[in-house]
Amino acid sequence: MADGEVVNGSADNQEVAPSGKKSGHASLLDSGEDFEMLEDVEEDVDDDLPPLEDAGNGQLRKKVLEPGAGPDSRPQRGQNVTIHLKTSLTDGTLVEELPNLSFTLGDGDVLQGLDLTVQLMEMGEKALIEAGAKYTYGALGSSTPAVPPDVDLILEVQLLSADDAPDLELMPPLERISLANRKRERGNVHYQRGDYAFAVNSYGIALQITEASSRVDISQQEEEELLDMKVKCLNNMAAAQLKLDHYDAALRSCVSVLVHQPDNVKALFRKGKVLALQGEYSEAIKTLKRALKLEPSNKTIHAELSKLVKKHSEQKGAEQAMYKKMLGNPSNSSVQKHRAKSSWSLSWKWLFGATAVAIGGVALSVVIAARN
Repeated sequence: MADGEVVNGSADNQEVAPSGKKSGHASLLDSGEDFEMLEDVEEDVDDDLPPLEDAGNGQLRKKVLEPGAGPDSRPQRGQNVTIHLKTSLTDGTLVEELPNLSFTLGDGDVLQGLDLTVQLMEMGEKALIEAGAKYTYGALGSSTPAVPPDVDLILEVQLLSADDAPDLELMPPLERISLANRKRERGNVHYQRGDYAFAVNSYGIALQITEASSRVDISQQEEEELLDMKVKCLNNMAAAQLKLDHYDAALRSCVSVLVHQPDNVKALFRKGKVLALQGEYSEAIKTLKRALKLEPSNKTIHAELSKLVKKHSEQKGAEQAMYKKMLGNPSNSSVQKHRAKSSWSLSWKWLFGATAVAIGGVALSVVIAARN
């Protein structure tokens, strides 16, 4: 996997509050008063609110602290939004504060709970969001920012701006490469946390960026850098698809890499694994041998190939045993046929011999009678 994690927002605009500082939201949460259950929207709430998928068991709730500019000002998926974010534990301990956090809405660039709820906010609105662990850092928690495993968080959010994403066809190549790399790195974060479906989504967005046509001048070097980024995204996507057992999709990703780079060892290795999982052992062994020829000292390929060769041998032995069982024991059958043939041969030999003796005896009797 490629290294690096995406940093949400510019480093210059990020301000992390000292650990242990209280944010003063605990009293608002204790009563649960005035909170809107996002998975169970009240009847008096506008019907045009976008539904939140699987936001069950009260794990995602929102309370408006300051109203915004009205429902028509809500941001749309795909827009670039900027928010002021203050994150706290449920006891009021401030985790971090980001005055200008920018991200593309709906792309999975930030916490899922944040991505979902900002879509429901009006421009200028300030809201308090109570997000369960499944919508934040989950069972793993986080080292940066420091969040323990399986804890709920309080997110104080103010929507500052929302703008349409730039036209990829008009984007300078270097900016396009940088944007694709940020999406890829976000996919890596999801992958490392075991969120493979989210990882595939991020890699897919990065691929779309690399594959977009360009209406601006682009140099040969920039084209090569875009292709290199595309190959990295495809390789990472294949790894995530393997984790999801999406073998056909993973195979297509590997093949796409090999179209551009026939000697890409990662793609060959993953293609070999996919073929083996699909039962194509001969082709898988051939592919892994090719990868090993390119990197003879790669222990991972060595181990996978050895395991596969052994498994293939065991399968062939099992198939031969099955065929023998289906056709019977050919050795016993041939012996029985040989014995039967031998017995018939002896019977005919004895019969011919007896007949010859009898004929000879008759002829001798005739000769003696004639002389007398």
